[in-house]
Parts: sequence; structure tokens; C-alpha cells
Amino acid sequence: MPQPLKPLALRPGDAVRVLSLASPVEEARLERGFAELGRLGWKPQYDRAQVLAAEGFFSGSVASRLAALQAGLAEPETRAIFCSRGGYGSTELLDALSASRGLDGSPKAVLGYSDLTSLEIFLWQRFRWVTFYGAMVASGMDKGAGAEKGYDRESLVRALTETRQGWPVELQGEALASGISGEAEGTLLGGCLTLIETSLATPWELETEDSILVLEDRAMKPWQVDRALVHLRQAGKFLGVQGILLGDFPECEGPAGTETVREVAARVLAPLGIPIVWGAPVGHTMRPMLTLPLGVRARLTAKHDARGALTRLDILEPAVV
Repeated sequence: MPQPLKPLALRPGDAVRVLSLASPVEEARLERGFAELGRLGWKPQYDRAQVLAAEGFFSGSVASRLAALQAGLAEPETRAIFCSRGGYGSTELLDALSASRGLDGSPKAVLGYSDLTSLEIFLWQRFRWVTFYGAMVASGMDKGAGAEKGYDRESLVRALTETRQGWPVELQGEALASGISGEAEGTLLGGCLTLIETSLATPWELETEDSILVLEDRAMKPWQVDRALVHLRQAGKFLGVQGILLGDFPECEGPAGTETVREVAARVLAPLGIPIVWGAPVGHTMRPMLTLPLGVRARLTAKHDARGALTRLDILEPAVV
């Protein structure tokens, strides 16, 4: 696999560009997120009209969102792009973004989750950019560090500032199948299940071989998760995957007496015979959200014995320089 391109580390006092690239955002949540960015030691830079734009499902037209993204990636005075929220619409930017110049040079840190999975997959597949799957300004940061539906401060700061070594991430989950446990190493990739599936048959379809694959989502019925996982299996996306890290899939309950998402995942994925962790607070979660650097090497541990569960992700290299 080609070497990843790592962005510059964030330093105290650095400016970060805040963009709305998907759905409209609530102003009150945005303001709370700006305040949290200040507590983290970074200065939000934003165009109020752009971040608060609303046009149907979207935070502005495709052209306006694309122009804002291209300008944010190119400006030298900001060190990173933090997305305001997800929702819907990031995928529409990718056709035109394919023609952008300069993205194969020095990358800029891009932070987001959910619908921003599409952009992160694109930046990895086309340019091998390391990106960051974690809380957004008005979707996680607005709730605060350590809060319900908030974010995990340590994993966010380590991902964006650590330049000398890797670090461990306690996953707070469990081994999906008690008979299958162990460790696996690979490149950490993935994100929101729906958007990973959406990448299939596009020019930026996610290549998953030799990966630790992150899969998470919300508000899918168990049979919808089943369909998506089977689709990925039939498309060959689990061939060569070394380990799988699953979120806790909130708001995904089916009718009483039917399979749960966990049971669906065990039925479809356990036959792969690789370490799989279920229930980590990544992406859509009610717990403080972890930040994961996508595109770096990592080791996944999924063990369950008489002493209990041991689920951990060791980031094996810095994600920034």
C-alpha cells in the first residue's frame, strides 16, 4: 500500500477552518462548539454565511460548498478543516473535487464523521491523505468533553498533535465472537457503513485489503445492516481484512423477537475468523466519541477470557508530522 500523506500537527493557538459541507447546522450548537474549540486551544475561522447556509437538505448549493472546501484546503493561514456536522450531501462534492489540483501535495487535517466518510474515503483513495474520524464542531464538540453525545478529549488531541509515537485507545467494547479472539494489524480505514457501501463501483471505492476496518452507523434496522454487510461481503470487501471494529449502532432496534444488530454482525462476520470488536464508541454513539486517525497502521485486540473483555486499538504511528 502506498505511503500515507500526513498533515501538519495542530499546535496551541493554531487556526482551524470550520466548514458546513453536508446538512444545515443549528446556530446554538455551532456557537457551543466554537467555545469548545477555544478551550482546546484552537481558533475557529469561519464564514458565518457559509457555515449557517441552508438550502433544503443541504448547507448551500454544491457549487458553494465545493468552493468553500477548495478555499479551505488551499488557505495557508489555517492548519485544519473541522466540519460543522454531517447529515447528507458530501458525496455530491466528489465528482468536481476530482478535478482539483494541489491535493496530491501537502495535506491538511480533515476532521469529521458520518456523511463526511465519503470525503475521507475520497481523500484516501485518490491522494492517500490521513484524515480523522471524530467529533464535529456542532456534533460532539458542542456537548463537551466526556459528556453524553460529546467527545473523548484524549483521543482527539493525541490524533491531531502527537508527532513522536503511537498511542493506545481503550475501546470499551467486547469481542464479537467468544471463540474468535486475538490481535490483528493493518491500516485503519472505514467509517459510516452506509457511506462505505455507497462508495462501491465509484472511482474512489474503498480498498479494504490489509485493513483494520471500522464500521458504524445509526438508525438502521437489523435487516438493513444485514443487507449492507452482505453486500460488502459479496463485493469482496472483507477479503484480506485483518480485523473489524464495530460501533454500538444506536437507534437500530428491530421488532421484539427479531435479531439484534449485534447478532446480525456475528452471523455475517464471525465466519471471517478474524478479531472483531463490537460496541466501541466511534461515530454515532451516545457515549463520548473517540477520534480515530484513518490511514495509519494500527493493532486491534479483541480478547475475552475468565478475566473479562480486553478490547483495545493501538495506533502504531503518529498521524501528523
